[in-house]
Amino acid sequence: MSDKMKILRLEKNAIANALTGGKVTIAVYGLGKMGLPLAAVFAQKGAKVIGVDIDQKVVAEVNKGECPILGEPGLPEMLKPNVERGRLSATMDGVAAAKESDVMVILVPCLLNGDKSPDLTAISAASSSISQGLSKGDLVILETTVPPCTTKNMLLPILKQSGLKDGEFGLAFCPERTSSSRAIRDITGSYMKVVGGIDQKSTATAEAIYSVINKKGVITVSDTTAAEAIKLFEGIYRDVNIALSNELALISREIGVSPMEIFPVVNEPFDEVHQRYHINLLQPGAGVGGHCIPVYPYFVTKTTQTDTSLIKVARKINDFMPYHMVNLIIEGLNDIGKDVKGSNVLILGLAFRGGVKEARNSPAIPIIQRLKELRANVFLYDPLFSKEEIESFGAAYSGSFDNMDCLVIVTDHNEFKEYDWQRISGNMRNKVIVDGRQIVEPEKARKLGFVYKGIGCL
Repeated sequence: MSDKMKILRLEKNAIANALTGGKVTIAVYGLGKMGLPLAAVFAQKGAKVIGVDIDQKVVAEVNKGECPILGEPGLPEMLKPNVERGRLSATMDGVAAAKESDVMVILVPCLLNGDKSPDLTAISAASSSISQGLSKGDLVILETTVPPCTTKNMLLPILKQSGLKDGEFGLAFCPERTSSSRAIRDITGSYMKVVGGIDQKSTATAEAIYSVINKKGVITVSDTTAAEAIKLFEGIYRDVNIALSNELALISREIGVSPMEIFPVVNEPFDEVHQRYHINLLQPGAGVGGHCIPVYPYFVTKTTQTDTSLIKVARKINDFMPYHMVNLIIEGLNDIGKDVKGSNVLILGLAFRGGVKEARNSPAIPIIQRLKELRANVFLYDPLFSKEEIESFGAAYSGSFDNMDCLVIVTDHNEFKEYDWQRISGNMRNKVIVDGRQIVEPEKARKLGFVYKGIGCL
């Protein structure tokens, strides 16, 4: 075991100097899309970093200076030189990493079980490993978004299995506030870092550490639960806002107005009161995907006793949108006298967000499943996914518009925005567009002979 810093006893300037001077060892548990960029940033600032992961392939690639995460600008260039300098290494041995480290950061996934309850298995396992290597003066940080009170009610008891008592080690919750494809930028200064510890010393130590890597600065809050709530409430607010926008878009269609016309006007402040309580209707769409927004509401609805009817209804609305897309497909095909059964339907986009290779909770998945139940011939294309990856989702791969009856835009990839719709119209067997991301101008499409259907569009 190496000599440890006992970082919890140091003042802010001493912590910063020790980190940038290479005297602080930080273990990052979870080398995924958020964990590996964080590990690389810490190494870039001068810390010795040990990455911990259960995937042997990921560990081997990192130790060779190869980047297992695709589509993260700046990460490969940051990773390789820090591995070569000996600042960054990876291991599958979480106990040994904890014994060597002064700070342990947990960034393993917290997903959902089949009943939508939070799955804390990976966090519990990482915490258990850390507890076996924890020493006096160490600091443990949880960055993974979790249900409220997880840090103090689950992590703290596990860490105390080390035999250490309150005050002998530090514990803080410091939520990651990053997005795929911009992780380095977000970690180093897109947003202020939120920090909340189980005690004042834990908060101050975490603040000192993140102040070194985040140029925007750090917001300290009263405790770990307050910090957990901030991250959860951010995601839930967005989910509810999207649901409201989707519902208003459906109402717009019924009453004969276009949300693309009226939403920008609603969002425009027209007096001082309106400016103070600024309305921000988001763009309605085919559905909400990813590993954050569709998941976080359940961290609250499944773990608290308060009536969460509004949050649950918002989830129900957003989960309905892929099926509304299917209804629009049926409607569009019926407009040209075709049944969905036997029609060739090409879905454009598997990724839940444009430019990001991530299909978790993508609206494309339920759309594919429902269309197959209706006996349509379902094809799928996404420029970020291979033929084998596409076919694993149950659709046939096709990058061609030949003989298609309907195109369904699910992802706002730049490639789709640049399509020549006039050329495409000449290749299709029938010309129906169902646009779930408002990237095609309805009137332009209709002038080219398309039947156009969009979220809320007439």
